[in-house]
Amino acid sequence: MKISDLNQLGFTCLQDQFNDEELAGGYTSDLLSDVMANLGEREVLITIQAHRNTIAVASLAEAAAVVFCHGRTADPDVIEAAEKEGIALFSTSGNQFETTCKIAAALG
Repeated sequence: MKISDLNQLGFTCLQDQFNDEELAGGYTSDLLSDVMANLGEREVLITIQAHRNTIAVASLAEAAAVVFCHGRTADPDVIEAAEKEGIALFSTSGNQFETTCKIAAALG
């Protein structure tokens, strides 16, 4: 599954362009210390934490994308930080459980 396939799952991309790489998996958490310990390289983070620290943690893990749940979007500075780090950003109205299930099913 490529990052662009997240659009087909009904998620809204918050950027104009991103590196459309293969996703290796995903991780769901709102506790950034937990994310730092468990999010893997080329994975997608599913969270409600739509701020710069989330991008910093995702970057440390070399994540490929972040999906913000419950309709949360990102401020321009968060989008700029994600673009600088090569992390794709998406938003969905769904909750973390629904979002995780959709992504897990698509990943197989």
